[in-house]
Parts: sequence; C-alpha cells; structure tokens
Amino acid sequence: MTRKAPKPGKKIKLKTHKATSKRFRLTGSGKLMRTKGGKSHLRRRTSKRTKAQLSEMQTVKGTSIIRRVKRLAPNMEK
Repeated sequence: MTRKAPKPGKKIKLKTHKATSKRFRLTGSGKLMRTKGGKSHLRRRTSKRTKAQLSEMQTVKGTSIIRRVKRLAPNMEK
C-alpha cells in the first residue's frame, strides 16, 4: 500500500519512533542520556557495585547518534 501525497500547503505530521523514545531521555540542558546494557540475565556473579553502576544513566557522546535519535524522535520530552 502506498501513501498518498499530502495536499499542497499541508505539512506531514512527524511521528515519534517509540522504541527510540523509550531507550533515550533528554535532560533539561539538552543532553541525550541512555541506559546501560547487560542488565537482563547472567548477573549472579557480578558485584553489588557493578549492578548499581549498571542502573545509572550515561550520556551519549557521538554526534551522529544524537542526530539520528533526534530525527527518529522529534517530539521527545525533556
């Protein structure tokens, strides 16, 4: 099924990619934060300190990734 072309003068509504909006957060200053991986299973032998560090959010540093996330989720809340 193909999508119809919009009528002249009307803008297409930008949709948020839901998986992206669930994985990333924007801070008040505009930084992009992500959660760390490796929390789902095989955590018996890891120390409490390591488990606690996994629950912290981490800033995203790659500019290309930030650009891609902002394109996928233009209406992401801060």
